[in-house]
Amino acid sequence: MAQPTGQLDTVMHENRIFPPPAEFSRRARIKSMDEYQRLWDEAAADPAAFWATMAREELHWFQPFSTALAWNEPFAKWFVGGTTNASYNCLDKHVAEGRGDRIAFLWEGEPGDARTLTYAELLKQVCKFANVLKSLGVERGDVVSIYMPLTPELAIAMLACARIGAVHSVIFAGFSAEAIADRNNDAKAKIQITADAGYRRGQVLPLKNTVDEALAKSLTVEKCIVLDRVNEAIHMERGRDFWWHELMAQASEDCPAEPLDSENTLFILYTSGSTGKPKGIRHTTAGYNLFVKKTFEWVFDYRDEDVFWCTADCGWVTGHSYVVYGPLSAGATVVLYEGAPNYPHEGRFWEIVEKYKVTIFYTAPTAIRAFMKWGDEHAEKHDLSSLRLLGTVGEGINPEAWMWYHRVIGRERCPIVDTWWQTETGGIMMSPLPGATPTKPGSCTKPLPGVIPQIVDSQGGEVDVHHGGWLTIAHPWPGMLRGIWGDDERYKETYWSKVPGKYLAGDNARRDEDGYYWIMGRIDDVLNVSGHRLSTIEIESALVSHPHVAEAAAVGRPDELKGEAVAVFVTLRGARPSEALRSELVKHVRNQIGALAQPDDVRFTNALPKTRSGKIMRRLLKDIASGKETVGDTTTLEDYSVLARLRSEDE
Repeated sequence: MAQPTGQLDTVMHENRIFPPPAEFSRRARIKSMDEYQRLWDEAAADPAAFWATMAREELHWFQPFSTALAWNEPFAKWFVGGTTNASYNCLDKHVAEGRGDRIAFLWEGEPGDARTLTYAELLKQVCKFANVLKSLGVERGDVVSIYMPLTPELAIAMLACARIGAVHSVIFAGFSAEAIADRNNDAKAKIQITADAGYRRGQVLPLKNTVDEALAKSLTVEKCIVLDRVNEAIHMERGRDFWWHELMAQASEDCPAEPLDSENTLFILYTSGSTGKPKGIRHTTAGYNLFVKKTFEWVFDYRDEDVFWCTADCGWVTGHSYVVYGPLSAGATVVLYEGAPNYPHEGRFWEIVEKYKVTIFYTAPTAIRAFMKWGDEHAEKHDLSSLRLLGTVGEGINPEAWMWYHRVIGRERCPIVDTWWQTETGGIMMSPLPGATPTKPGSCTKPLPGVIPQIVDSQGGEVDVHHGGWLTIAHPWPGMLRGIWGDDERYKETYWSKVPGKYLAGDNARRDEDGYYWIMGRIDDVLNVSGHRLSTIEIESALVSHPHVAEAAAVGRPDELKGEAVAVFVTLRGARPSEALRSELVKHVRNQIGALAQPDDVRFTNALPKTRSGKIMRRLLKDIASGKETVGDTTTLEDYSVLARLRSEDE
């Protein structure tokens, strides 16, 4: 029978457990579950006091704060009365402590060009560019729009904004002119930063041409700064457009970091909205800075000798939190790679790991599934012995992809930290601690200290163990979003209206008998089949466990008898589509998780529609399965031709 309260039926069971290697635990920051539990209990007993102690120890303060947390639901203020600066915490603090010669960035361009920047060198560049911004009239609170390839200059621009109290809005360098203009207008951006062009899979992407088109519709942008990345011939509009290198040549290296209020807006980052209007998620200075620093150190067990590579672009929150602000606040050495994972060959990532002796590697499940599809041989031909820790981010990882990652990339010796968090949360909320937590493939395990999750039904009551429900956070945390830019009502309605007093994450989850959390997909991705509410991620995991399936997406379509029928879209590896394989996959799902979840439709496709951050856009597939036209915001879709192919296959 259906659960009247909105609970989900659980059909997937995963019993494999991988304890941390003893040698890893011996050297880890947090060495045991007992140590983790003591820390978590301390934080849960008084979260504000816990974070206040951390803030005093971990950040530089121009002026100490007076109050740890002021909570006026749903609006939080952390470290009230204090002044600090995220750019100072990322750069000046390390230089002042004698670590200026430490490498901050190891950068690799897609064509193979490379640069190294120490903390002292990065600080000089950031100071110069902060002065460039000031020379163009940028003041505290002004919004600076950034649309650039993943070069050091992108991070320099972000840190320069933070230094003077400007608000950066980074837009992934692949969005359309319309998407840039929409974001610029919503943010009331004053300055645009871009490059002449960028590289992607061997192609030159004409970024400045796209920006020119966007600026024709961007009502508030006054000036545009252009990085000469490719030496491409471009249009430069006199009085509006300026070359990065020419402005930098005239700029002073002296630019002290501004003491900024703890709640000064650090950045806004736009995410897709189901209504068609992107949401500008707003993060502020001190709480965010502290949260990403501590979660970086805890989750990745960072050590001074580590070389950290998060493969995300700074156009996404992962790049903000775990390419720039988290690692640099911790004084880490970070790899930046401009290009695609499969150019000029499908072993490019492993080539970079070998070249830079990467020790910590953090990537998305969608990338891992692509690596699986391409074949083990690309990883096996490279020396990956430097790796000591692996991580996943972006969406839940299915157990078979987790096992492949463990076996082929980690060579069965590297712990895997499967992290759950969101643009809105600012940083990692739930994850194994690699020296302490026994891991289960597909589970993000337990909440980090200071994070208090609850799984509830649609009435707000906690659900039982092994029942799925809505994932909420029951207490404010420092890295939390402070609102949607210019739209407090939408913020309240989206995140706080359905479960009073708790942040609604928008994900379904369940908790097992060991207290481990399992993400079950977005709330909108639940299938209601014959009165049973099923998670799409469990059906997809069952499909991907078949040796010929590289990726899968499950959606519902209307069915007069069942309410909803299960439609799945599948990409293959090592096989060709056939009726025999279609029947085999239906039987495989039935054998793995039961007849209730077996697909009614199996559709083969060369690719699935994804956002540029790698998340499958299931709502678009649901439209196709139901025979509807696509609706809503598709500005983040990676490849529109995928939709065209899927539609043609459906006709």
